[in-house]
Amino acid sequence: MPDEDDATPRADCRTCPHREDRLQKGRCHPGDACVGALSGRQIARFFKINPDLAEQYAGDPFWERRAIAARYLSVQRLLRMLDDPDEVVRRVLAYRLPVDALAALIDDPDREVRVTVADRLPPEQLEQLVTDNDYLVRQYVAKRLKPGRLFRMLRDPEREVRKTVASRLPEESLGLMLDDAEAEIRLIVAERIDADALGALLRDRDWRVRLAACQRAPVALLAPLLEDDDEDVRAVARERLGKRQA
Repeated sequence: MPDEDDATPRADCRTCPHREDRLQKGRCHPGDACVGALSGRQIARFFKINPDLAEQYAGDPFWERRAIAARYLSVQRLLRMLDDPDEVVRRVLAYRLPVDALAALIDDPDREVRVTVADRLPPEQLEQLVTDNDYLVRQYVAKRLKPGRLFRMLRDPEREVRKTVASRLPEESLGLMLDDAEAEIRLIVAERIDADALGALLRDRDWRVRLAACQRAPVALLAPLLEDDDEDVRAVARERLGKRQA
């Protein structure tokens, strides 16, 4: 069985264009820091030592060389790579390009590229991604969009997106989510909405929502919950009404 060293990818130094200028000076090491090997780890080590050579590999046929080289390229050179066929390369661009250049990647076919764009765009530009076809992109948008601009996402088809919206929507607008189909979202609403607006949630079909509402609603509304189907809800109602009487 070959040992670990035998399994390490190695390039042929005899044909390497850096044999004289880098190998001789100890700025690359076969099997460890080598741009010619089919090894992302070796390529990364090579460019860490020789970042000035990244430009030479911006158009390399091997996607991993391009992707790693892109970490060291100038913005001007990165802008010429926006149509790179490999999504890993474009993901590097999404991280490194200036914010004012990210608009070119808003419609990128790769989800991770668009997620990075959603994570970096200024809040005032995020609405361009509100209707993205991937829920994870929309969730990043919901986390960063200004709360007063979240109305367009109230009826998002994805539960996780609406949960984020419910946790960030201005309190005075939470009434728009009282009838959400998901109990988890109504629970968030019950925990955040003004106590005087909890009447409808005291009759919610989910006991967890009724319990949260019972803990915060005005005591004057709690008498019907003494006969609630759930013991925990009844107990909270008894406790709060008892304190009021006392």
